[in-house]
Amino acid sequence: MRSFINFVIERREQVGTLFLEHIQLTLLAVFIAVVVGVPMGILIAKSKNLAKPVIGVANVVQAIPSLALLGFLIPFLGIGSKPAIVMVFLYSLLPIIKNTYTGLTNINPDTLEAAEGMGMTKNLILRKIQIPLALPVIMTGIRISAVTAVGLMTIAAFVGAGGLGYMVFSGVQSVNNNMILAGAIPAGLLALLLDFFLGKIEDEVVPNGIKKADGTLKVKSKGFGQLALKATAAILAISMVSYGVTSLLADKDNVIRVGSKDFNEQLILGHMVSSLIEEKTELTVQRDLNLGGTSVAFTAMESDNLDLYVEYTGTILVNVLEHTEKTTPEEAYDIVKARLSEEYGITTTDPIGFNNTYALAVRKDTAEEYGLTTYSDLARESSKLILSSTIEFTNREDGLLGLQKLYGMDFEAVTPLNAGLRYTSLDSRNSDVIDAFSTDGLLVAFDLLVLEDDKGLFPPYYAVPIVRDETIETYPELEDVLNLLSGKIDDETMRQLNFKVDEEQQDPRRVAEDYLREIGLME
Repeated sequence: MRSFINFVIERREQVGTLFLEHIQLTLLAVFIAVVVGVPMGILIAKSKNLAKPVIGVANVVQAIPSLALLGFLIPFLGIGSKPAIVMVFLYSLLPIIKNTYTGLTNINPDTLEAAEGMGMTKNLILRKIQIPLALPVIMTGIRISAVTAVGLMTIAAFVGAGGLGYMVFSGVQSVNNNMILAGAIPAGLLALLLDFFLGKIEDEVVPNGIKKADGTLKVKSKGFGQLALKATAAILAISMVSYGVTSLLADKDNVIRVGSKDFNEQLILGHMVSSLIEEKTELTVQRDLNLGGTSVAFTAMESDNLDLYVEYTGTILVNVLEHTEKTTPEEAYDIVKARLSEEYGITTTDPIGFNNTYALAVRKDTAEEYGLTTYSDLARESSKLILSSTIEFTNREDGLLGLQKLYGMDFEAVTPLNAGLRYTSLDSRNSDVIDAFSTDGLLVAFDLLVLEDDKGLFPPYYAVPIVRDETIETYPELEDVLNLLSGKIDDETMRQLNFKVDEEQQDPRRVAEDYLREIGLME
C-alpha cells in the first residue's frame, strides 16, 4: 500500500492530467449519446415500425468488439480523441434509446386516453405526461451508459487519446501493479462519482409523486439535486468548450506528430525521437504514443494522422511488404527503404543500431526438464507445453505461423495475451513458453532463458525511424536530426534502457532524455 501511495505522489501530475482527460472524453461522448439517443427513442416510440430496426442496429453495434470498432474508425477519423469519442458514443446509444422507448411505451394507456379527453395535443401529452412519467427509466439508461462509458474510455489509450487507460496499459506492459492501480482506481471512483451526480440530477428533474426506477416515490428535492445539475452542466460545458477550442485553435503548422507502439521500448524510442526533435529544431512535437501495435501505427501513417515513428525492418518486411524470403540485415534495410518510398511515400532513415528480433523464452527449470536450448528442441517437446504470446504474434508469418511451418511446432495450447501479461503467465506457471523481444528488460528481470533460432526463422529487426515523405519535404531538417541516432544504441544498451522502465519502474521519457544527455545529444 505504501509503495502505491508513493507512486501516486510521484506521478500525481500525470495521474491528474490523465484523470481530467478521462472526464472530458467521457462526458462529451455521453452528452452526444443523450442528445442523439433520447430523441431517437421518442421517435421510435411514436413510429413503432421503426423500433425493431433501430434497436436492432444499436444491438449490433453493441456486439462489435471495441478494439475492432476502433480499428475500423482509424482510417476515417485518424488517431486521438475522435475515434475514442465516436466509439463510446456508439456503445452508449443502446441503453439510452431502449430505456427511452421502454419508458414511453409502458405508460398506462388510460392515462394517455384521459389526457386526450381533456383536449391535450399529442405534443403536449408528450411534454407534460409521457416524458415526465418516463424520466426515471430514461435516467436509468443514461446512468448505465455513463458508468459503462468510463470503463470503455480506458481503451482510448489504444489510439493515443489519453485518459486513465494510458496508466493501465503501461502498467500491464511493465508488470507494474502500482501503475495499473493508479489508472484503475481513479476510473472506478469516476464511475461512482458520475453515477452519484446523475442520481442527484434524477432526483431534481423527476416530478414529485412519480415512482422512480428504484420503486420509491419522488418527494420534494432537498436542493442538492439542483447543485449537482449545475455542477455537472458546468463541467460538461467546460469540457466541450475546451475540447472544441483545442481542436479548432491548435496550430497545425510546425507540429510533428510522433507515434509509438504499445510496449515500453517503443515508448522510450518515441520519447527519445520527440525530445531530440524539440532539442535540435524549432518544431513542436505532438506525442501520440502507446498506440495499439503495427496495424494502428502504420495505418495512422498511411492516413496522414502520424508523421513518424520508430519501426523494425523485419516487421515492415514481413507484415507490411509481405516479403518472405530470407535476407541479410543490409538486404532487409535496402528492400524496406526502397519499397516504403515507392509504394507508401515513406522515408526510411538510418538504423538506430540495435536488432530487437523475436525470441522464444522459457523458465530455466523448464529448459532443464525438457532439455531445451534451440527451437528444434522446443518443437520436439511442444505438444507438452503451453505457449503464451502476444495476439499479434499468433497471426504473423514471422511468428507462430512461421514456427509451425518451419519447425513443425504444435503446442498443447496457445494463449494470446497482452505483452506484459505473458511474463506474468510464465512466472505463475500458467504457461511454459512465451514470445519475447531480444532487448526486453523483463528477460533479465524474470531470469529467463532465450532459446536459439537454429533454422533462422526470424528476419533482422533493426530499429529505424520512418517518416512520411511529405513531412520530410516540408521539414527537410528532420532527416538529419533523426540520423543523429544512427548507431547510437546497441542491443545491450537498449536492454538496459528497457530494464530501467520494466524493472526499476522509471518513467520512459526520463529514461529517454537521460540517455540523450549521456551521449551528448541533449543538454
